[in-house]
Amino acid sequence: MSAHQVTELPGGLRSLRRILWSGVLLAVGAIALYFMQDELRDVLSSSPRLRTIRPGWFLVMALTEAVSFACLWWLTRIVLPHVSWFVAATSQLVSNAVSRLIPGGAATGGAVYYRMLSASGVGAGEAGGALAVSSMLTTSALVAIPAVAGLLALLGAPIPESLFPAAVAGGVMFVTLVGVGAAAMMFTRPLQIVELVLDRVFGAVGRPFGRTWGVRRGSLVEERDRLVEVVGSRWPSAIAASAGKWAFDYLTLVAALYSVGADPRLSLVLLAYAGAQLLGMIPITPGGFGFVEVGLYGLLIVSGISAQDASLATIAYRVISFWVPIVSGLGAWLAFMGRGFTERSDEHGDQAATGTDPSAHAF
Repeated sequence: MSAHQVTELPGGLRSLRRILWSGVLLAVGAIALYFMQDELRDVLSSSPRLRTIRPGWFLVMALTEAVSFACLWWLTRIVLPHVSWFVAATSQLVSNAVSRLIPGGAATGGAVYYRMLSASGVGAGEAGGALAVSSMLTTSALVAIPAVAGLLALLGAPIPESLFPAAVAGGVMFVTLVGVGAAAMMFTRPLQIVELVLDRVFGAVGRPFGRTWGVRRGSLVEERDRLVEVVGSRWPSAIAASAGKWAFDYLTLVAALYSVGADPRLSLVLLAYAGAQLLGMIPITPGGFGFVEVGLYGLLIVSGISAQDASLATIAYRVISFWVPIVSGLGAWLAFMGRGFTERSDEHGDQAATGTDPSAHAF
C-alpha cells in the first residue's frame, strides 16, 4: 500500500489503526520493561535520596534546561519569524509533553505542534516546513555529539573541578557543533564523505540479512539545500539554536553529576549523554522511559562513576529534563487555550483560528 493510499483511509479506520499500533507498542514496551526491571529498580530506588541534593543544584539544572527549551523556541521563530514567542513556546511545550506521554508519540506530538501553529495563523505549508526543519537540525546536531566526544577524548579532557570551567566545556561542545553545522552548510564535500561512510556502514549491516541497505548519493546535499531554501540567510542562527538545545541540556546532566559529587571524564559523559538521547528515540515506551534511565545509568557507570552516584544523577537529570517539561506542557496548553486561539501572525492573521475550527479541538 502506498503512502498516498494510507492517507486516504476512512477516518474511523485510521483511528482504529492508530489504536492498534499504540496497543502493540505498549505490549512490546511492557515486555521490554519486564526484562529491564532489575536495572530500572536500581535506578528508581534512588528517588528518596533526591532530598539529599542541595536545592541550589536543582535551580542550576532548571535554568540550564529552560535555556535548552528556549533554544527550540528560538529555532521556531527563526524558521517562522512572524510567530510570537508565546506561540513558539506553548506549541513546543505541548507537543513535547504529548510525544513523551504516548508510546511512539513523536508523530502525534508533531501533529499537535502543526495544529497549534495552524490555529495561531501559520499557513499549513509553513507549519509543516517548520516541523521538518526543526527536526532535521536538532537530529543532525545530536548525531554530531559523538564526534565531539571523540575529539575531546583525543585531547584527554576531564570534567573540570569547578562549575565555571564545566560551563566552558559546554561552550566548547556548542562551538564545535556550530562549526560542524556551518561546514555542512558551506561545503558539499563533507556531506559527500558522510554519505559514503553511512552507505558502507548500512551496507555492512544489511549484508548478513541479505539486504542491500545504503544511502542514496546526493540525499544529504538535497536535504541541506532544502533547509537553506526554508531558512535562507538565517541558517547560522538556526544552527546555533539547534546546537544550544543540546549543549544546555548536556549541562543539565553535568550539573546533576556535580550535585552528587561525581568526577568523570568529560568525553565519556558526552558519549553517555548522546547514547541516552538516542535511547530516548526508541518509540516503544513513552519518552523512552526505562530505556533512557537504564541506559544512562549503565553508561555513566562505564564512564567511571559509582553505581550509587550514577543512579542518583540519572534520576535528578530525568526529573528536570523529562518530568518537569511534561507538567509544563499542561500549563502551556491551558495558556494557549486561554488565548482562545486568537494569537495571530502578522502575515496570516486572516487565517487564524477562532475556536470554531475543527482542527483546533483535535488535541
